[in-house]
Amino acid sequence: MIGVDKIEDIRRRARRGEPIASIARAVGVSEPTARKYARMDDLSPEPPRRRKPESEVLAPYEGTIDSWLDDDCKNWRKQRHTAVRVYVRLRDELGYDGSYSTVQRYVRRRREEMARERDRRDAEGFLTLSWLPGEVQVDFGEADFRVRGVVTRGKYLTVTFPHSNVGLTQVFWGETSECVCQGLRNVFEFTGGVPRRAVFDNATEVGRRVGGEVRLSELFRRFAAHYGLDYTFTNPYSGNEKGNVENKVGCHRRNLFVPVPSLHDVAAFNRRLLGDCLDLSAGKRHYRLGTPELELFGEDKDALSPLPPAALSCVRWETRTCNKQGTFTVGGPHRYSAGPAYARRRVDVALGAFDVTVCDASTGEVVATYEREWGEAPTDSSDPTLQLRLLCARPAGWRDSSVRASLPAELVSFLDAEPPADLAADLRVLRDESAERGWPAAVEGMSRSLAATGGVDRASVALSAARAAAGDERVEYDEEVDLGVYDGALRLLEGGDRRAADELGA
Repeated sequence: MIGVDKIEDIRRRARRGEPIASIARAVGVSEPTARKYARMDDLSPEPPRRRKPESEVLAPYEGTIDSWLDDDCKNWRKQRHTAVRVYVRLRDELGYDGSYSTVQRYVRRRREEMARERDRRDAEGFLTLSWLPGEVQVDFGEADFRVRGVVTRGKYLTVTFPHSNVGLTQVFWGETSECVCQGLRNVFEFTGGVPRRAVFDNATEVGRRVGGEVRLSELFRRFAAHYGLDYTFTNPYSGNEKGNVENKVGCHRRNLFVPVPSLHDVAAFNRRLLGDCLDLSAGKRHYRLGTPELELFGEDKDALSPLPPAALSCVRWETRTCNKQGTFTVGGPHRYSAGPAYARRRVDVALGAFDVTVCDASTGEVVATYEREWGEAPTDSSDPTLQLRLLCARPAGWRDSSVRASLPAELVSFLDAEPPADLAADLRVLRDESAERGWPAAVEGMSRSLAATGGVDRASVALSAARAAAGDERVEYDEEVDLGVYDGALRLLEGGDRRAADELGA
């Protein structure tokens, strides 16, 4: 497969109507290759292929080499790393034991990619501040959300159409390329087309300025080529170049996220959020043109390019080797489990905006799916409470879940026999009680409710879980309680005498 930069160039030229023969000559590929990628419907990332042994030796050092080459952009051209110097530093400072030729080929390839990106940026010229229908600005904001009862600091991607002043927002927990691409895909599908051009800030993991050039993530390059999206990046410290989206970020925080929203399923929340964003523009007139914003938004939608036949899978693939317990770490200090059967084996991992999917590296079969964890605090998917949150949204995965394996046999048998709707409801009870009382108390509460009533209902589980969490301690009183007052009350209710009334008064 050719590089994504060439694929992007082929598809851009094809959109402009250039003949295949001309595209092949300009890009430096054969006509069948140019025709193949010009007509390809789906550019979703594929699971990583095994590297050649020689490349595996260099892989752990590629990030370090890239950082050295990036720093070179700020230095005098006569004081930059040669391939020999890169090899010597890797060998002496980091213990690299591979060959010089491997380093030389990698340095040459990276410099060629950096030069092509610099040429592309120079050809774009300066940023035009006159916004046409169908052009968008993109930026991130930050707000708090109450997720399953816990306040969490989240991110939200805002896409604005400056021509109409309409903005659309999607909530995520990070600013990675997977989040940006998923958010853009959601907006494209909601509006029914692809914008003419998107203008980005110096966004993390999408495009970062290093010296005088912008480096793009592999996933975003693939996304732009798949959807035929043209894009530019603002200059550093030039907020005026995307003032529309910066204003809309604050507007959405004040109007959509105050008070702090409560949610269980962020994907469902995002679907509703798109409609809420349009409601903000209902009845409003453009601040400069005086025309209704939704009328101008119709012009924006008319200027969009058609969506491709297939939607891009917005995931980033990585390969991990499990430890002897069958677990691995990915996306920071977050540990996920492929199961004991994968001890010391390789797995392919698809990192999405919300999910982590584990696949067998040999067969491609899906092994497990987890809700993606974020932040700097370590997490472990072997904790059933982590998978329980995802299981409530996808109860079809009950049979193979770690939650099922963590419950007592009698409770598992009861839940196995339930219809899907009842199973989903009981899993939500378990989720809520475990968040309130802790996992052991919640499981004990479920078991006691089943033993006492032959079923599981929220009230009995809550009571049993509360008692279990308190250690089933008996309530003791400081003074002896006189129960004779109840005898007097009963006699009075039955038409008793004056003495009964006196006893109650006492």
